[in-house]
Amino acid sequence: RTTMKSLRFISAEAFVSNAEFARKSLGAVAHDLFPLLFKASYLLEQGEVIHDLVENWPLFDFNMGKLLGPTLDYQEDLSHRTCSVCMESCLTGLRDYVLNQSSPYMKKLKVVDLTGIKDIEVQFCKCKKTMGRWARTRLLSKLCSELLVYLQQTQCNPGTFEISINVLIDLFVTEWNYELVMQALLKNCSCPLKICCVAFRSDNLTLQKFFYIIKLTDPSLLHKLEIVHNVHLEMEHLEMLFSSIHFPLLMSLTLPARTFNVQRFTATDEQMLTTIGEKMGEMTQLTELSMSFSILTGRIQKLLSPLKTPLKMLDVSNCSLNHADMAYLANSFHANHLEALDLSGHDIPELYPSTFSKLLSHCSSVLRSLTLEDCNIQDTHVNMLILGLSPCQKLQEFKFIGNPLSSQALKHLFTFLCKLPMLKNVEFPVPRDCYPIGITYPIDDANLCRFDHQKYERVAEELNLILLQANREDVKASTPLFGSYDAAVQETNNELGAYLIKSFKETLEKFTASFNKMS
Repeated sequence: RTTMKSLRFISAEAFVSNAEFARKSLGAVAHDLFPLLFKASYLLEQGEVIHDLVENWPLFDFNMGKLLGPTLDYQEDLSHRTCSVCMESCLTGLRDYVLNQSSPYMKKLKVVDLTGIKDIEVQFCKCKKTMGRWARTRLLSKLCSELLVYLQQTQCNPGTFEISINVLIDLFVTEWNYELVMQALLKNCSCPLKICCVAFRSDNLTLQKFFYIIKLTDPSLLHKLEIVHNVHLEMEHLEMLFSSIHFPLLMSLTLPARTFNVQRFTATDEQMLTTIGEKMGEMTQLTELSMSFSILTGRIQKLLSPLKTPLKMLDVSNCSLNHADMAYLANSFHANHLEALDLSGHDIPELYPSTFSKLLSHCSSVLRSLTLEDCNIQDTHVNMLILGLSPCQKLQEFKFIGNPLSSQALKHLFTFLCKLPMLKNVEFPVPRDCYPIGITYPIDDANLCRFDHQKYERVAEELNLILLQANREDVKASTPLFGSYDAAVQETNNELGAYLIKSFKETLEKFTASFNKMS
């Protein structure tokens, strides 16, 4: 698919394609053409031109999402291109904007917004090297610290210290970049480039470091907080976090696995849970909540009922919900507003089929994404599922990996899915009849790949043919066996792997020491 370019855009491409000429001629370019030239340079990966455009940026703001998004001159959205060459050129250009000795009254730039950049699986840039959120966090922190050191050691134009640019960014902090980010945030007041954290993700970080750095980010500005995987946050730490720090603008909260475990609850824990619910109720902007792999049996109402604003996204996958929890969800004021819902890991057909149908009917007018992985949905339940999904005419994404469905049932379901007009993405399971007879669900990792691959390919072709015959080439159907692509996990998998090996080694050493004592 080719996107039309205006004559202006074609001219801009011609101008920036000769980097040496473009860089020499920037001084004669009208200010309102800088955004056009920036997008053209980004498309052609002209790193040196990008650097010089940013270094001499003549406007009040630099919003990367808008600059790279669809424009009248070129509709193609480039905001998902996290090309390493282009990203590094932008950030070093920003540093050099501060250092550029042209008279300060010409420097108008006040806000740089890097939050509109989207990390996706397939990159189209020629260099094939991406700079993900973690690496952007690291580079910006490094450049801010180096800039400050340089300014303190060099005789600069006094006006340089009057420059103050807010750099809006989604930070991603782990053990491996913690020190750099922490140093940059500590000196934020003195640096002309002010890091303004809009979204914060932490992984593989001790609680002590997490608590320290979250306070440095200025939590009053945070819109999104993700605490994931190897941050061992439990309920008492969460209560401490919410009691000591206010998040007035927080819209989205993700908690790590095992934050809650009601099986171990005491009276004190019940009170703690009530406090956490009340504190979340004070977050009047909160509309997205993810707390998967916690044990929350019978406590959903206690957590969610204090919320003043209805949730638009809820992930309670593998949370051991009971009938009371599902009944609360179906009847709560959240139900009519849920745009994204993940109930994976619950035996829906067995435990609460009618309550689930009620929940679906309440959110059907707005639901865009539904995830029902490992929910024990079998062939006999497909008609019930179709009935529940029929009113969900705005559904764009449906994921149901890990359910014991036959090829025949999948074909029946796909024939129905073709009728959902907004549907774009379907993640379906390997058919049960592709696995050896007697396989038990949920399938463990050891057996996950032990299926008849040729038969699966044939079935996948037939399912795609159903979409094709219904003129639904716009629907992408796939079977990601080990879960959907996660850009953040992908970018830091070396660090996470090293962490797991270290944990395993420590566990082994403890076991050996205990065994030797016994001997």
